[in-house]
Amino acid sequence: MAAATASLAVSGTSAARSHRTSTVSQMPAFMVSAPGKVIVYGEHAVVYGKAAIAAAISLRSYLLVTPQERDNRTITLRFPDIGLDQTWNISDLPWSEFSAAGRKKYYFDEVTRLDIDLIESITPFVSSIKGKVLQSAASCFLYLYLTLGSQHSPGAVYALRSTIPIGAGLGSSASISVCLSTALQLQHGTLTTPFTGMLRSETLLQTKRINSWAFVGEMCIHGNPSGVDNTVAVQGKAVLFKRRDYSLPPDVTPLHNFPVLPLMLVNTKTPRSTAEQVSNVKKLLSNYEEITQLMLQAIDKITLEALEIIKNNQFEDEANHASLIRLGELIRINHGLLVSLGVSHPRLERIRELVDHTGIGWTKLTGAGGGGCSITLLKPGIKEAVKAGLNRTLDSEGFERYETELGGDGVGVLWPAVVNGEEITQEMFLNAEGVEGVENLVGVKAIGDVNGWRFWRLPE
Repeated sequence: MAAATASLAVSGTSAARSHRTSTVSQMPAFMVSAPGKVIVYGEHAVVYGKAAIAAAISLRSYLLVTPQERDNRTITLRFPDIGLDQTWNISDLPWSEFSAAGRKKYYFDEVTRLDIDLIESITPFVSSIKGKVLQSAASCFLYLYLTLGSQHSPGAVYALRSTIPIGAGLGSSASISVCLSTALQLQHGTLTTPFTGMLRSETLLQTKRINSWAFVGEMCIHGNPSGVDNTVAVQGKAVLFKRRDYSLPPDVTPLHNFPVLPLMLVNTKTPRSTAEQVSNVKKLLSNYEEITQLMLQAIDKITLEALEIIKNNQFEDEANHASLIRLGELIRINHGLLVSLGVSHPRLERIRELVDHTGIGWTKLTGAGGGGCSITLLKPGIKEAVKAGLNRTLDSEGFERYETELGGDGVGVLWPAVVNGEEITQEMFLNAEGVEGVENLVGVKAIGDVNGWRFWRLPE
C-alpha cells in the first residue's frame, strides 16, 4: 500500500523533487494539518450529563515530515513554539518492549488505555527534557512512533508549528496528536492520501484509524481525555457530545452539515484552571441546588435548540438571516447563564462589553472560563471602520485576537510538501515568523485544496 500511496500522491510533481539526491528516502517531504476547536454551546452543563457542541476553528497545527538521508538513522522532533528540539537514534529506542508478545499493537487495533510498562520504557528517552509540557509532547510522539512504526523505519525530521494558542483550551494538543497519528500512518503505508471519489466507507475507516491513534496520543498527554477534541480535529465541522458516565467515553455525534461561520476569537491571556471553575459550579450546585439545576437545564435547552437550527438542511442558504441571528442570540443567552454560574472573569466581560458596544456580533466565553478565550459569532456586513476601531481597542488593552472561521475542515494532507512548484524545506518552515508567517507559507486557507491540501471529506 505504501508504494500505491506514494504513486497516487506524487503524480505530476516529479519535477519539483528532481533536485533531491538519490541518498534520500524515496518518500517525499509532506505535511499534515489539523484544526483546533472551541465549545460553542454547553460547557459546564456537560459535566452534569447535558449536551454540548464543539466545532473546529480555522486555527491549525502544521507538521512537516522531511526524510533523512538513507544512512541517517535518527528521528528528530522540533516544536519551536514550546522550545522542543530532540533527536533519538532509532536503533536505541525500546523496540523489544513494544513488540513483545501480548503488547504489540497494530494500526487496526483500538487502544483504550495506555500500557504503563511501555510508558516506563520511554521515560529514559524523555527524562533529560526539561518541563512537563515538553516531556508530554515527546512521550506522545515516541509512544505513537514505536507503536505504528518499526526499527527499520527510515530516519526523518518532524517539525511542528501551531497557530492555535497553546494552553488556552482550544484543543492544541489534540490537533498535534492528530497530525502525528496521520503522518506516521501515511509514512508506514497504512493510510492513503485522500482523493476525489474516495468511497464513504473508506473515508470513515481511515478517519477512524487516525482518530483512534490520536486518542492514544491524547492519553499520553492528558491521562483521561474525553476524546472530543481529537474527534473534532480529525473530522472538522462540529460534534454534539454528552457524557453521562465518566467511567465511559462520551457519546459523540458528528454534525457534518455544520456551516462555516465567521468568528472572532479573543485570548484574555489570563491563566485559567478548569478544575477550579468546575469546583465553583459544584459548590454553587451544593448551596443552591434547585436554582443551579434550572440553569444547567437551560444551557442544555440552548444546545438542543442550536442543534435543531444546525440540522436544518436550508441553514446555509439562510445563514445571513434568521438562523444566524437565532444562533447568535443563543450564544448570548448561554454566556449570561455561564456568568450566573460564576465562571466568567472581568477580562472576558470586558471583551463582551466592547463587542456589544460595536454591535458586530454575539459573544460568550468558551471552555472552562475564569480567563482563557471568548468567541464572537460575527454578523454579516460589518463596516471595516467599526472592526478596525474594535481591533485597536483590544490590542491596546493587551488582548490577543484572531479572525477565524467556525466549522471548517478537519485533518488534511499536503503531499508532497510543494507550494507553487517549490518544496517546503525545514528551514523555510521553522523560520516562518509567527502565525501570519506560517499561514502565508503553508496555510490551508492560503493554499486551498485545488492543487494543494486534501481532506478526508465525506461525500455529500
